[in-house]
Amino acid sequence: MMIFVLFSLLVTNSVFAIFEVQATTNSSYKYPVTTLLDSMTNNSALNGSTFTGSPLSITKELRNLNETIPIPGRQGYTTANNDYIFSENKSEISTPSNNSHTGEFGKKVKIALVMPTFTAAAYDQSFYLFYNKYINVTSGVNITTDLNLLSSKVTKEPSSSASGFAMLYLLGNLKWISPESHIGFLADQDIDKGSIFRSNGSNIYDVIILGHQEYVTQKEYDNLKQFVSDGGTMIILDGNVFYAQVKYNSNKDTMTLVKGHSWAFNGKSAWRSVNERWKNETAQWVGSNYISGIAKFSNNPFDYLPHEEQYITNPKDIILLNYNATRSGPNFNKMGSAVVATYELNYQKGRIIALGLYSDDIIINGTFDRYFDNVILQYAVRNQD
Repeated sequence: MMIFVLFSLLVTNSVFAIFEVQATTNSSYKYPVTTLLDSMTNNSALNGSTFTGSPLSITKELRNLNETIPIPGRQGYTTANNDYIFSENKSEISTPSNNSHTGEFGKKVKIALVMPTFTAAAYDQSFYLFYNKYINVTSGVNITTDLNLLSSKVTKEPSSSASGFAMLYLLGNLKWISPESHIGFLADQDIDKGSIFRSNGSNIYDVIILGHQEYVTQKEYDNLKQFVSDGGTMIILDGNVFYAQVKYNSNKDTMTLVKGHSWAFNGKSAWRSVNERWKNETAQWVGSNYISGIAKFSNNPFDYLPHEEQYITNPKDIILLNYNATRSGPNFNKMGSAVVATYELNYQKGRIIALGLYSDDIIINGTFDRYFDNVILQYAVRNQD
C-alpha cells in the first residue's frame, strides 16, 4: 500500500514538470523523464515536504533531522576494516583512508537509472510458474512441456517486482542532492543494444544505477562490464543481480531464458543447470555474489529484514558498512562466514559501489536515504570538469 501511495503522489505532482533532466532519445522506457519530476519549487513531491530553498539546502536540512542514524561509535572515526562511520552530530561521515574518491558529487554529472524490465518480465506469470511446477525435477531430466512459460513479453512500465517504484523514488532524491545533474531513464533493452555508448565507443554516462537486474542478456552483461572498464561508476541497489541469462527478441519484444536460476533452455527442452550464470566472472569485476538464508543482521541501522543479498567474494573489495550477517539453513557450513556489506571495488578504470542489500525494501527509509546520499553519491564520482 505504501508503494502505491508513493507512486500516485509522484505522478500527480509531476506530470507537467520539466526540471533539467535529459531523457535519452533512443530509450525504450515508456515515460519521458521530464514527466516524472516534481514541479514544485522545492522539489519535494516525493515526501510532501514543506521545506523551501534549493535541493541541496533541503537535503542538508533533512540530514540534520533528529532521527536515528547508524553510529557504530560516538565519535567520527575510521575503523580498522575501513568502514564509513557517522559522526556524533549525525551530519558528517569519515571515509576509509584507502578510498579513492575526494570532493563532492560532481556538477553536470550524467546518470542513468536502468529499469530491470527483463526481470519484471520473468516475474510476470511466466518463469516462476515453470520453476514451481518442476521444482522436484532432478539433474539429467529433459522437460519438453510448458516451455512457453520460459518466454515472456517485456513491459515498459514500472514494476514493483523489479525496482520500478524504487527507481522513481530515487529519481527525485538524485535531483535533491545533485540538482545540476543530467539523468536518463533506460531499460534493459537499451543496455542490450549499447545505448550507454557514443558512436566512438566511449561512455555517455558517468554513473549507471542498477536495481533488481536478476535477468540480463549476455550483451547487456558485457556492455555493463565494458562501461565500468572504461571508467564508469556502477551503483548496485539490490542483491541477486546477474543471476540468469536471457535472450531478447527486439522484433517481438520478448525475452527467453537461456541459462541460470538452476535451469538451461535451448528452445526445445529445458534441464537442470547452474544457479548463478556468471558466478566467477561476476566475483571478479562486480565483487560479490548472491546469497540467501540470512537469518539476521547484528549491525542493522536501517531496520532491514533479510530478503535477497550479495556477499563479498573479492579480496579487493573495500568494505564501507558491514552488516554482520548471521546465516541459517543447510548451506551455512558450506558457505562459511559470509560478509554482507556495502562496498566499493575498483575495476580497471572504473568502480562498483554495491549496497549489498535489497534496497527496494528500504528506499523510503529516511535513515537509508541519507546514508545513500552521503556515502554513495558524495563519493561515487570525482568532480566533473
